[in-house]
Amino acid sequence: MDKMDRKIINTLQGDFPIDDHPYQIIAEKLNIEEDELLKRLEILLDNRTLTRFGPMYDIQKLGGSFSLCAIRVPSERFEEVTDIVNSFSEVAHNYEREHEFNMWYVLATESLAQIDKTNHSIEEKTGLKVYNMPKIQEFFVGLHFQA
Repeated sequence: MDKMDRKIINTLQGDFPIDDHPYQIIAEKLNIEEDELLKRLEILLDNRTLTRFGPMYDIQKLGGSFSLCAIRVPSERFEEVTDIVNSFSEVAHNYEREHEFNMWYVLATESLAQIDKTNHSIEEKTGLKVYNMPKIQEFFVGLHFQA
C-alpha cells in the first residue's frame, strides 16, 4: 500500500458523494484520474487490503434485521472458517479477536428468521457452534480508521 492508497482509504471513509459520477468527484479531490482510482480500489479489494467497499445501511430502518455473532475457531482452522463465513452474502463484516470467542461477525438479513437460518448454515458448513447476540440497545460511535 503506497501513499495514494492510504489517501484513497482515508478519503472514502466518509462523505461519499451522492452524484451520478461520485468516483470522478473523489478522483478530482485526490488529484488523480477516475480510472486510476477505480483500478486502485479493485487492487485493494483483490489483494484483500480492503475486504469490502460499499454503503452501510441501517437494515432495521429498511425492515430487516442484524445481529452480532461469535464462534470459537481452532487456530489451525481460522483461515478456512473465515472463507466459509465470508462466503455468505449476509455477513456484513468479520474479524478476529484475541479471546476464547476468536471470530466475530455481523449478519444483516431481511428477517430475524433469516439470521437463524444463516447461522444454522454456517454451523453446518463449519461444524462449529455459532453464538448469536442480537442487539438490545444501539449506540452510535463515529468510527474512522486512519490508514
